[in-house]
Amino acid sequence: MIVEDDPLIAEAHRTYVERLNGFTAAAVAHTARSAMQVASEAAAAGAPIQLVLLDLGLPDASGISLASALTGLRPAPDIIAITSERDLEMVRAAVAHGALAYLLKPFTFAAFQDRLERYRRFRMALPAGVDAASQAEVDRALSELRSAADKSVAPKGAAPQTNDDIARAVRDNADGVTADEVAKQVGVSRVTAWRYLERLADDGTVNRRTDYGKAGRPKTRYQWR
Repeated sequence: MIVEDDPLIAEAHRTYVERLNGFTAAAVAHTARSAMQVASEAAAAGAPIQLVLLDLGLPDASGISLASALTGLRPAPDIIAITSERDLEMVRAAVAHGALAYLLKPFTFAAFQDRLERYRRFRMALPAGVDAASQAEVDRALSELRSAADKSVAPKGAAPQTNDDIARAVRDNADGVTADEVAKQVGVSRVTAWRYLERLADDGTVNRRTDYGKAGRPKTRYQWR
């Protein structure tokens, strides 16, 4: 079930889900109230929702509160939080109330696919039946969700920390930044900054725009989407 208050974003998420093998969008809810009703009715009918893609910023209730309520259902659905909220306390709260993963907006289809594929592998790694046969089985299933490297965030040949530092530099400058400015802020060469910025732009995380200025050659300015 997709829980997202913006109809256009909800439709985009549904389209993404339908592109993935093994996943079907069972329902779309735009409020916490309707999401809880759909999930409760599905569980009572014997066709429970298995996974909820949950926006934390809902108009009628906190997404954290909804996550807590959903985990009270039997069987309880799994939850992946999808939000633009970057506050670490919110991240901790989401995890504490049942979120298995946390996906930040804006994101690419590759990032979305990566999270859901990890989740699928997690479900497949869980042993059949009620009880796990061993600690190893539990650890193996959880490891599918907790991969050390995120290929969608740090492409091949890119360092995850440098990628994050450069992405943060763009995000924290509302007017956008140039490769020169990012290089000075992060402490890398201009070519390195440009290479990472171009990757972020190709992924759709940042926008490119030409800044002609008052004199000299035009510069490319990168702005958070």
